[in-house]
Amino acid sequence: MDMKQLETFLAIAKYKSFSKAAEALYLTQPTVSNHIANLEKELDTNLINRSNRKVSLTTSGEILYEYAKSILHLKKDATLELSKYQGKMTGHVEIASSTIPEQYLLPEILSGFHRRYPEITYTLSHFDSKEVVDGILKGQIDFGFVGAKSFHKQLEYIPLVEDELLLVTPCKEPFLSWDEEVEFDSFLNLPFLFREEGSGSRAIVEEHIEKLGRSKKSLNIVAYIENTEAIKQCIRRGLGVSFLSRYAVVDETKYHLLKSFQVKGLELKRHFYLVVHKNRISSPLDLEFQSFIRSHFGLPEQK
Repeated sequence: MDMKQLETFLAIAKYKSFSKAAEALYLTQPTVSNHIANLEKELDTNLINRSNRKVSLTTSGEILYEYAKSILHLKKDATLELSKYQGKMTGHVEIASSTIPEQYLLPEILSGFHRRYPEITYTLSHFDSKEVVDGILKGQIDFGFVGAKSFHKQLEYIPLVEDELLLVTPCKEPFLSWDEEVEFDSFLNLPFLFREEGSGSRAIVEEHIEKLGRSKKSLNIVAYIENTEAIKQCIRRGLGVSFLSRYAVVDETKYHLLKSFQVKGLELKRHFYLVVHKNRISSPLDLEFQSFIRSHFGLPEQK
């Protein structure tokens, strides 16, 4: 067994696809197939089920999977320690995040980590909160950042910072004359822009509206939009109003491009979380990055 074969095997297990594994590893698909064929020949067993469209591990593959992960983690451990000894650290960090952490929290974190370890590279991928959680549970994502909890006994959520969802409107009349806190009924007839299904902020809005004995049907929804920046531009141009993170409208409210309001009876507060799998071993570099995140937010180190 060589490292390339094991890396290829784990990539196929992660993506459930030879072509996606090839793309992730920057290899051709025939090369990926050859790596697996040679590994299976050496071990004298089938590791991958190829009998249907969906690729899966055989029983032998499932046995090898944990050992392969341990072997590659040991390799990364050794590389990391040698890098530290030589005064530099190299590697690649894959980050999955929902919208607000991706756009308004992670840029500062990545910049700080890059100043400490300039040889590190990153992939920052956008998912909604549900997709991040599902990806971690399926082994496709190592860790991620979300704005809503989805209970599962295999997951650990580390609260990083508190956020609040505000009602955001154009910066013009009649909104200029509104008080800082408005009644729920005051905006029900206004055109409303809602986030996509699976969004953490949408789930919070729906949950708290239901606590008032209402539902999302109470809102005059004119559009479902998955991009926060697009929602802000639509609000500025008068398409509607929406609930957005306080972090998302700091500059717009400061420079009077948008107005934001709290709504009486709606406590739309939440945390952003770093979510990890409790029973999965993280790579040394991922652990270093997670340690930096804890330090950034003033959290105690993981025991």
